[in-house]
Amino acid sequence: MPGPALKQLHAHHAIHQGGLTGAIQKTKEMEDLIKANEHEVARQAADHLLDYWETRVISHADAEEEGFYQEMVELHPELDEAVVRLTRDHDLLRIIAADIKGMLEKDGLTDEVIEQFHALLVVNAIHSRDEERMLLDEPNR
Repeated sequence: MPGPALKQLHAHHAIHQGGLTGAIQKTKEMEDLIKANEHEVARQAADHLLDYWETRVISHADAEEEGFYQEMVELHPELDEAVVRLTRDHDLLRIIAADIKGMLEKDGLTDEVIEQFHALLVVNAIHSRDEERMLLDEPNR
């Protein structure tokens, strides 16, 4: 059963915003290290950033799928299609994170890896906005 924070718009928004803000800050730190020619430290920052995505953002997605989404569909069956779309967003986050991990292992911290970190930011921001609107904003249910 999901915790009460997942069911309240303001609390759930705060979770999303905190995760996104942290990811933006960590992405900027990594990019600043690259600009400063601190490539070894930037690579470590990339590894930490990927870990942040996995342990903070994607683990939140897992928790939503394991309880919150199921409960919302049970209470509001008309939300089934929305939950399918939102789950696909989570899958995209997982796919992009896995791609980044593979690229980092194979080629190190490249421009393509940086682009993929930015893709995570964009997908996550859109997903969070849509999720809050579709599942938690009462007038839209």
